[in-house]
Amino acid sequence: MLTWIQTLPNYTAYGTPIYFLYLILAIVPLSIGLYFGKRFAWYEALISFVFIFLMFDGTSYKQGASLIGYLIYQTILVVWYFHYRQRKNSGPVFYVTAALSILPIVIVKFTPAFVGHNSLLGFLGISYLTFRAVGTIIETRDGVVKELKWWEFVRFMLFMPTLTSGPIDRYRRFAKDYKKVPSRDKYIEMLGKSVKYLFLGFLYKFVIDYFFAEQWQPFFERMAMQHAPHLSWWTVGVAYMYTGNLFFDFAGYSLFAVGISYLMGVETPMNFNKPFKSPNIKEFWNRWHMTLSFWFRDYIFMRFVFLATKKRWFKNRNVLSSIAYMLNMMIMGFWHGVTWYYILYGFLHGLALVINDWWLRYKRKHFKIKTNAFTKGVAIFITFNFVVFTLLIFCGFLDKLWFHPFGM
Repeated sequence: MLTWIQTLPNYTAYGTPIYFLYLILAIVPLSIGLYFGKRFAWYEALISFVFIFLMFDGTSYKQGASLIGYLIYQTILVVWYFHYRQRKNSGPVFYVTAALSILPIVIVKFTPAFVGHNSLLGFLGISYLTFRAVGTIIETRDGVVKELKWWEFVRFMLFMPTLTSGPIDRYRRFAKDYKKVPSRDKYIEMLGKSVKYLFLGFLYKFVIDYFFAEQWQPFFERMAMQHAPHLSWWTVGVAYMYTGNLFFDFAGYSLFAVGISYLMGVETPMNFNKPFKSPNIKEFWNRWHMTLSFWFRDYIFMRFVFLATKKRWFKNRNVLSSIAYMLNMMIMGFWHGVTWYYILYGFLHGLALVINDWWLRYKRKHFKIKTNAFTKGVAIFITFNFVVFTLLIFCGFLDKLWFHPFGM
């Protein structure tokens, strides 16, 4: 049987135009039902299973097995905690449950650093599923999840459009959205937005990003490596090309996921909102990978601030917010992976948030500068170039340039 699965064609989500052709054709009956006020849950489950299977068959069958095991593990954990929470609300039980939910991703992220190879538990999309599962546990602890059935949780975890590339949804929002069928006028509006997002996604992913990913970034990297291990102006070019590649690739995938979700009658939240127009680093994180940054803001930053305030760990609230920023971004750095460049990336963004808050306080107290087009332009320029510089660190090219110039 395994031999048979390995011979099947593998279709990476949103990887090729032919994937979209098959997906759109499969969704047509579901869209017709939604137009007439009916949600065919059984049909949606069927096409979701087929397309998820095609993502994890062929050479990816081991990842598919890991996904199944992971899903069973998280479902048992989350459903058990939901039933426990209806009777009791012990802090230690909550922390242990949350830690157990996070444990698989910790193993996956730390294994390469300590063992030298990827963990067998890993699969494409494990980070996004972990955020969904842990978020559900936290919302259950808060008492805002009033109802949870195991098949509804599985449906939330395996929502096909967002499985491998996000955005990161919340169980309570998804369940509320899924249970109601949009009115005909509302669904027509969603169809219009879906077409817009899909066309924009195609432009980002298959047109603009082609030049960044296939033409420009490889060229600048080859030229920069000729000067290894020294920095050169070609390295600066790598920074800008990688930034463009990352944005148009990831934003394209996110637009695909949102567009397909809208076709299926679910208003998945957006992930990007013109991030490079941000006049400061705090606003940047309110516009870049928004579902991730809001997840960290709500479940790490705010909860640490609340706990520290309650326990009176810090007398100065500015010190508290600074430590919370650093903690928040350092955890985000470790989440990407246990490498010096991910950790440094998190540290620099935490430090930037601290400096940004300090500067705003200092400016209000000592300067009477009115914001105008010029000052906003300067702020946007500084913020953008800081982001570009840190993404050069994040992408790992400097690790190759400095420490592995000959591919060692």
